[in-house]
Amino acid sequence: MDRIRLGFAFCGSFCTLSKAVAKLRSAVEAGYDVYPIMSFNAYATDTRFGKADDFVWEIEDLCGRKVIKSIVGAEPLGPKKMVDVLLIAPCTGNTMAKLALGITDTPVTMAAKSVLRVGIPVVLAPATNDALAASAQNIGRLMNTKHIYFVPMAQDQPEKKPTSVIADFERVLPAVEAARRGEQLQPVLFGTV
Repeated sequence: MDRIRLGFAFCGSFCTLSKAVAKLRSAVEAGYDVYPIMSFNAYATDTRFGKADDFVWEIEDLCGRKVIKSIVGAEPLGPKKMVDVLLIAPCTGNTMAKLALGITDTPVTMAAKSVLRVGIPVVLAPATNDALAASAQNIGRLMNTKHIYFVPMAQDQPEKKPTSVIADFERVLPAVEAARRGEQLQPVLFGTV
């Protein structure tokens, strides 16, 4: 059986990058052929959650290839059918807004546009503090968009952050497999994580 070619795109939800890298490791261990993509911010921003260079090094080491870090580098993913599915994990509210409105100004949004134009599924793993506020309309629009799927998600710390939602990172690979079959993994929304 051929290896599944997974585009794995990282956005700047810095507090969840470690969880995303752990899922990247799981994907590689499960036999996926992974093409890493990073937004400008995820690629270059040092935060209290880690240094950008450390994340880039680990991602490239796991995948055995360089991170796609430019709009030009991401554009061929769809037309050349370089991947079978694109996962954006973590997917920020900012990136979801851009996807909902057709804005293509980062390597991640270009990767999504590129694969969607040829019918390759895109799986979003949200991580945003305003999912149940300003980002709610964009999530709703994307849920109604052909070839876009979601990793099941829940509120995190609802007492402290009542509008915040994060994907259940344990369900990332099952969501990818469901999207490859043209199915949304259910339930999309559940309690708390």
